[in-house]
Amino acid sequence: MSIPMPRPSRKNPILRTPQINLPPSARGRVALGLTAAAAEGRFELQVCEDCGAVQYPPREACGRCVSARVRWCAQSGAGQLLAETTLDHSNDLFFRERLPWRLGMVQLDAGPSVMVHLHGDVGAAPERVRVGARIDRSGQAVLIGFPEKESEHMADDKMLREMACDPRFRKVLVTDGKTPVGQAVVRALLKAGADLVWVGHAEPWKKASGVAELAALAKVALVPLDVSDERSVTELAGQIGGKVDIVVNTAELHRTFGINARRGTDVAKAEMEVNYFGLLRLAQAFGPALRGRSADGATHACAWVNVLSIYALANYPAQGTFSASKAAALSLSQCLRAEMRPAGVRVIHVFPGPVDDEWNQNMPPPKLGPAALASAIVKALQDGVEDVYPGDIAQEWLARWRDNPKVLERELAAGGS
Repeated sequence: MSIPMPRPSRKNPILRTPQINLPPSARGRVALGLTAAAAEGRFELQVCEDCGAVQYPPREACGRCVSARVRWCAQSGAGQLLAETTLDHSNDLFFRERLPWRLGMVQLDAGPSVMVHLHGDVGAAPERVRVGARIDRSGQAVLIGFPEKESEHMADDKMLREMACDPRFRKVLVTDGKTPVGQAVVRALLKAGADLVWVGHAEPWKKASGVAELAALAKVALVPLDVSDERSVTELAGQIGGKVDIVVNTAELHRTFGINARRGTDVAKAEMEVNYFGLLRLAQAFGPALRGRSADGATHACAWVNVLSIYALANYPAQGTFSASKAAALSLSQCLRAEMRPAGVRVIHVFPGPVDDEWNQNMPPPKLGPAALASAIVKALQDGVEDVYPGDIAQEWLARWRDNPKVLERELAAGGS
């Protein structure tokens, strides 16, 4: 049974900051299918469409009938632990610093036998387990053997914490606390055990609703931050950049215009200034500090969360310029993910559907509540996933986009949502 993780001791400022070592990351193109599913929190294996065989490791063709018609399908992960061992020596730098490390061989009910990292709550073989796929510090999928029944403090397992970005005991920057989403994210992080939450507050002379209540909360500190002002971003990074473990970028400018509904480019420029250039300023100012602290003890810098929009995948003409700014932010965030990955810092993309706020008030339900979006963000950090699509609209939109993006484009142009 997992025990609660004790509060980590303070870092000794005299000691050098350790450098990151990553687990082995070499994967073939076919094996990246496992990573693609794990990035969204799913465990999938290849299934042959001709003979029905489930296979592992991934291959170009079915190992039973040699058919090339294999596709990735979700698996329950149920299986039997056949054997287990504890690794006390390793030539790999990543594992050598984290020994002892438990490994096991599991016979899945679906057929294949797989080698897994073992959660600390899993007992000695033989024992029923549940296999899941997680993204490791190198950004690749690995298999983990979990106990069949969950316990209260499972997330505090030392090995599992290496795979995730749990906000517990960590210091977090939420870039905009004026919006209902930003305020809900702050409360969700505190509930998850964050040690301190800095909350960005632009234009403090504007008395935004809920900000005073946030400032009164324990472990919350309002800080001046305007992502459209490079000086504001740079000054804050100089003050707290070396202490931040997680950045959650909730800063957003949302207007409901297409191209012909409004003359001029002022609104579109303002959206880009916050949604795209704001992210760029934050990444340039805070990114190097996060990379430098990615191996800094038990509460190392571990994650960057960008709240995007499902409209980033396909333009919603009724909110065309906003969609375009979020598409640009998605492209930039993919660059940020690539640059953060060598340091083991995970960049998480959140693609919500319409949020129940003032700029979506005329849209019919279902709409996503700020508290539900905040819960999805915290769960993504705890589970260590990369892409999250909260809400019914986002899930439906994603399914239609994956099925045929050109059809979705035509439906949206015809007024469908």
